[in-house]
Amino acid sequence: MKSKKRRQWPLLAGACLLAACAVIVIGKSSFSASSLLSHKADITAAVATPMPTPQPREAVEFRMLDFDRGWVKYADGIVRTEDGGAQWHDAVRTDFTTEEAASTLPTDGTIAELLSIEAGSPSQQDIPKPLTVALGASTFPVKQSQFLTPRIGWALLASSKDSKNPLLITADGGQTWVDGMTEELKAAILKEKKHLQQLKKESALYATKDAAKAIMGSKWKLVPESAAPGDVVLVRHDEPGSITWLNKTYSLQPYGAGYFTYLPITMNAKPGKYPIGDQTLTIRPKKFETQYLNVTAQMESMKQDTGRIAADQKKIDLARSQSEPEFLFSGPFVQPVEGILTTPYGYTRYVNGKYDSSHLAIDLAAKEGTPIKATNDGVVALADSLYLTGNSIYIDHGMGLFSQYAHLSELRVKPGERVKQGDIIGLVGTTGFSTGPHLHFTFWAHNVQVNPDLFFNTTPFRWVQPKG
Repeated sequence: MKSKKRRQWPLLAGACLLAACAVIVIGKSSFSASSLLSHKADITAAVATPMPTPQPREAVEFRMLDFDRGWVKYADGIVRTEDGGAQWHDAVRTDFTTEEAASTLPTDGTIAELLSIEAGSPSQQDIPKPLTVALGASTFPVKQSQFLTPRIGWALLASSKDSKNPLLITADGGQTWVDGMTEELKAAILKEKKHLQQLKKESALYATKDAAKAIMGSKWKLVPESAAPGDVVLVRHDEPGSITWLNKTYSLQPYGAGYFTYLPITMNAKPGKYPIGDQTLTIRPKKFETQYLNVTAQMESMKQDTGRIAADQKKIDLARSQSEPEFLFSGPFVQPVEGILTTPYGYTRYVNGKYDSSHLAIDLAAKEGTPIKATNDGVVALADSLYLTGNSIYIDHGMGLFSQYAHLSELRVKPGERVKQGDIIGLVGTTGFSTGPHLHFTFWAHNVQVNPDLFFNTTPFRWVQPKG
């Protein structure tokens, strides 16, 4: 009996061991399935919950320092532009100059001052201050706007999410706004820049800022408003066109922010009042003295050689037919030689007792060989030996104004050369129809001789001071 029980014991132990292994295996399988289900549920939950959308940076303020440079400040940093808002890049505060960091805007002030020259005081300018802007079919509130001119401006929307770029831009005073820079905007801004440069260029020629405002702020301006025979008037208009004076038409040429022409007052102009645009030109009477000269028969006979005189006149006419389309000078005109005034402008001249002509120049007697200076900046139009006037020079000062130098002993310039005020262009002599060493000097405005005394130590832009 014992022997039988002993044989059953190993079998029972083996069965128990198998049962235990089964429990372990089943337990593990149950745990793995539970873990898998839990992990799968976590993934499903993760997919079902969306990630939070990052909020756009909200701009705090901005400033355009000029048409190109500007910045936009955010709570966490600053971006800058160097091209008017076409591109923006991150910047650090230490990059800022004193001008950029200042609360005032010097560049703005300069622009406003230039605009005020032709538009009145800065406070009267129609600078837009929009509270809302239209972009596409939508309207958005504005946090801040800035206009450098009545046409060119930038706007910061109340919410940065409403625009792709930091700032909106307008080139028509806020009628239309663009989200970013376009070629049309670039062209409009460039045009505005050029206009400001023209204002600056022209205003610098006047004696004072008040004088610039008085002249450039008018539709028409005569400088001066009153003249006498032999004088010349500078006419300015704010638009292109022409004027007719004593049956001759003069085209207005662009310069700076206006359109100009010289208006020569001929010796036969009658006293009175003449309308020029919306202005009135007053011509005053003027009496000229008489001069009597006695010359040799040989000299007198020189004027009989009409062929040579006509040939020279063709050279002169050709030289004066082309003038630079701008004022070539910026400073005052100077007397070309220090000498004794022997014949003033406008003298009625009699030669050997017979009427000869009106002397439409000044004669300055000086020692032969005395250096002659260019009266102002310009281009040499003619430098040649002529029959009556001897060695002669004509300098183009632009816009139809030429200076003439005659009877020189020596020429020191050639046609086409650019000269500056005070450059030595020749030496005093007595060549041609001359009774002694002197300089015959005058100005020609549109081929009419005008009084040189008007120009010395000044310029046409300074012939009048503003009223009040």
